[in-house]
Amino acid sequence: MSVGIWTFAFDTRPIGEVVEAAREIEELGFESIWCGEYRGREAFTQAGLLLAATEKLTVATGIARFGERTPLAAAAAGRTLAEAHPGRFVLGLGGHLPGDRPLRRFTEYLDGMDNAGLISPAAPYRRVLAALGPRMLELAASRTDGAHSYFVPPEHTAIAREAVGPKGYLVVEQSVVLDPDPASARQAAREFVGQYVGMAAHHRANLRRLGFTDDDLTEVSDRLVSAIVASGEQAVHDRIRAHLDAGADHVCVQVISDGLPRAEWRVLADLV
Repeated sequence: MSVGIWTFAFDTRPIGEVVEAAREIEELGFESIWCGEYRGREAFTQAGLLLAATEKLTVATGIARFGERTPLAAAAAGRTLAEAHPGRFVLGLGGHLPGDRPLRRFTEYLDGMDNAGLISPAAPYRRVLAALGPRMLELAASRTDGAHSYFVPPEHTAIAREAVGPKGYLVVEQSVVLDPDPASARQAAREFVGQYVGMAAHHRANLRRLGFTDDDLTEVSDRLVSAIVASGEQAVHDRIRAHLDAGADHVCVQVISDGLPRAEWRVLADLV
């Protein structure tokens, strides 16, 4: 299994603890760390710290937000990290840009990166686009190395694989709960799903495309929770395998937990 770790948890922890945790993730045998960007550490800076702290782990921005930096800044930062750590950096891009016609704005942003005219040494790296719907998946396939999908079941992974083609790099986030208490595990999963359904119109739209109803979304139904979050060790193992069988190249696992879930990462390492 090609498995990494996806986390927001680093943002709230002292950098010394983050470095220690990253080294342990590498020692446990995971292939990558994917870090989100939302009111925490700046994505490229944190990626550089994690790359410097480890030896062979792939570090990815999952995602660096379009609106937080210019295309030139994103291109320069990506090239810098790729030069310093060959083969170990992945630039995941996504988020929102102001104004209407978002697809056109995303395309213009990628144009700006590609035409930045950088004078620093060329250093290749993978660039992937956060993509759920058909138009974003098409843009990911045509203008980047592939797609990074978040908050999706394996059924979406099969759709995304078809969209990006056999050579596109497809990375899927999978949320999991490893709490041995079924009741508290179910509650944690429901709260997690409810949070995203409540605040993110693009996730609601994607779930509707996958056949979930307004009742599923309003009630945060058991069917919806089970589709998005895998609970329990066997279910986690099976869900990761389902994404890979559906066409994912790599699955990055987000453990739903308060704080830094290092104990759960150790359990996960044994599963995969």
